[in-house]
Amino acid sequence: MNTMRWSKAPYYVLLPLAAALLVGCGKKPVAEPPVRSVRTLVLAETGGVLEREFAAEIRARTESRLGFRVGGKVNRRLVELGQTVTRGQVLAQLDPQDLQLGQEAARAGLAAAEAQAAQAAANYKRFVELKSQGFISAAELERHDTMNKSAQATLRQARAQAGVQGNQTSYAALTADAPGVITGVDLEPGMVVGAGMPVLTLAHDGPRDAVFSVPEDMAPTVRSLMGKPGALKARRWGTQNWVPVTVREVAAATDPLTRTYLVKADVGRAGFDLGQTATVVLNAPVRAAGGVRVPVNALAERGGKSVLWVLDGKAMTVNPVPVTTKDITGNVILVSQGIQPGQEIVTAGVHVLTPGQKVRRYQAPTDGAQPAAPTASTVTPASGAAS
Repeated sequence: MNTMRWSKAPYYVLLPLAAALLVGCGKKPVAEPPVRSVRTLVLAETGGVLEREFAAEIRARTESRLGFRVGGKVNRRLVELGQTVTRGQVLAQLDPQDLQLGQEAARAGLAAAEAQAAQAAANYKRFVELKSQGFISAAELERHDTMNKSAQATLRQARAQAGVQGNQTSYAALTADAPGVITGVDLEPGMVVGAGMPVLTLAHDGPRDAVFSVPEDMAPTVRSLMGKPGALKARRWGTQNWVPVTVREVAAATDPLTRTYLVKADVGRAGFDLGQTATVVLNAPVRAAGGVRVPVNALAERGGKSVLWVLDGKAMTVNPVPVTTKDITGNVILVSQGIQPGQEIVTAGVHVLTPGQKVRRYQAPTDGAQPAAPTASTVTPASGAAS
């Protein structure tokens, strides 16, 4: 009896263990992939036109870099940066001592030349009378005639030198040649400057230009708009008041450092202040006749082909669609085939997506904001990564 009870004991002990092992060998539930937030954009037709924005600086149509016409030591600077000046106003003054001494020397030379010329003229007049009476020969008269002419020429030379020296003395004062604003100051009292050395910059009153730079590929487009009124529009930063502007000048060559072309657009007298920063908007036609514009960061590569991830708004899933691309301008690329206006594509996070993946539209965290479907918009460099 003891033997039979001992043999049955393991059976009752192993039964719960076997049941536990069977439960442990079952399949674990598969975790669903997380729903990823993505930025999206509803595409619109381009019509062959691309809107570009550039940062511009408001400058005067005419800017003069002023310098003394003679060299010397600066005694006084009478203007400050940003000061408004009038025509003829004295801006700076050189030490005039050496110039005044030179003027006095020129005047003394002129007085001596005048005395010599008067003496030569009187001598010639007397010798003419002597010749008429037969007291001197014709050769002697000719000699005195030559001396008189030489004295008169010396007198004219002395007068010219005295005039030049007088002008140089007046050049010790640097004056404004037009009304305007001082936009650059490069001298201080005590400096020794050379003749013609630029020391002040004067922005003349009058029309203003919006000056900005465009990349090399935009230069032909901008040149085609030269002289066309209202081809561009501009506004001061911090305002929403757009004014039409006209392209007036495009640089003939690129800047050696930035490889961009400098453009000047006439803003007239639209209330822009010197030195202000403005936004210039250009509606630039692209070389392809049609298509859809998309941000460059929305484009991905899959299987050696360019694809865009298209969102199914009902199922909230994404799938790659092969596309054919054309021109690229800045951070915007033109897609000619594979995508249609009105479709919603993913513009951020494309490198981590898989076909059929569940997603949701990204919403910026705001107080009490509710998710809303994106609206159709036009791609610009500023909205390339926006939802």
